Amino acid sequence: MSGSPRFGRVLVTGGAGFIGSHLCRRLLDEGSHVIAFDNLLTGRIENIEPLLGHPRFEFEHYDVTNFLYVAGPLDAILHFASPASPADFERLPIQILKVGSLGTHKALGLAKAKNARLLLASTSECYGDPQVNPQPETYWGNVNPIGIRGVYDEAKRFAEAMTMAYNRHHGVDVRIVRIFNTFGPRMQLHDGRAIPNFFRQAIRGEDITVFGDGQQTRSFCFIDDLVEGILRLLSCDYVGPVNIGNPEEMTLLEMAQHILRISESTSQIINEPLPPDDPKVRRPDITLARKYLNDWHPEVSIEEGLQRTYEYFREAVLKEAQSDA
Repeated sequence: MSGSPRFGRVLVTGGAGFIGSHLCRRLLDEGSHVIAFDNLLTGRIENIEPLLGHPRFEFEHYDVTNFLYVAGPLDAILHFASPASPADFERLPIQILKVGSLGTHKALGLAKAKNARLLLASTSECYGDPQVNPQPETYWGNVNPIGIRGVYDEAKRFAEAMTMAYNRHHGVDVRIVRIFNTFGPRMQLHDGRAIPNFFRQAIRGEDITVFGDGQQTRSFCFIDDLVEGILRLLSCDYVGPVNIGNPEEMTLLEMAQHILRISESTSQIINEPLPPDDPKVRRPDITLARKYLNDWHPEVSIEEGLQRTYEYFREAVLKEAQSDA
């Protein structure tokens, strides 16, 4: 894009993560000066390696649950620091709760000090195992606060509450994005979510594991579309949660079959027991996104997105095999 950047100097927490690294790249392309913080707990330096020599990019290996300081002016903070995959809910429960609470508190304090706009990365997990479908932002959710998934669900729900408290009490300029299932290059090979699992198993010729009968639904949005929606939200005047995701849903069994076909794998699909509190449906109502984000909607088809993601995972599986040899 040409012209002046929409936001001159931007801090991205979790900047070496899957979504964070894509945001850093896009912001640099738009002319912003980007500062990325990441403690590399689940983020990877490989995700931002191509950016490290860029004159408008800075990276600091830092845990944002500690005191947060950035020298000089700051126009916006994108708070994306948090482990986010189901595998992390059991492996890193305390860290998830701390970054959702302490990390959000520190990011909001910095936004207040710098008079910067803060965009919080929230999640469709706020809706839990929803009893309405699709889920509008007005739906309060059906969440088990003490279940395995509760550490992530409640961390994000608390983060939203604190973000709106800072907006109402301190006048901090805030935005909240509720992110639905997103996929694309730079996802971790052992992420634990459906698409990385299916691709890894298919490429290796292993059985593809589908939990339950596979009829639970998800809506999958390609990373480029998500980033576009996030930056439109950052630039708009609407305060309050906005769903960003694909309103078209499919079953996990259908997704496994898509991946088998694209990868030309001979793997077989097998079924295993459903994990606790696994949502039966997950689909966004994107009415607000269309209204306030210049008619935002996904433009990359599932087929195109999966093909681009397959190429990434094929190389990732090959690299892992070579390192294990």
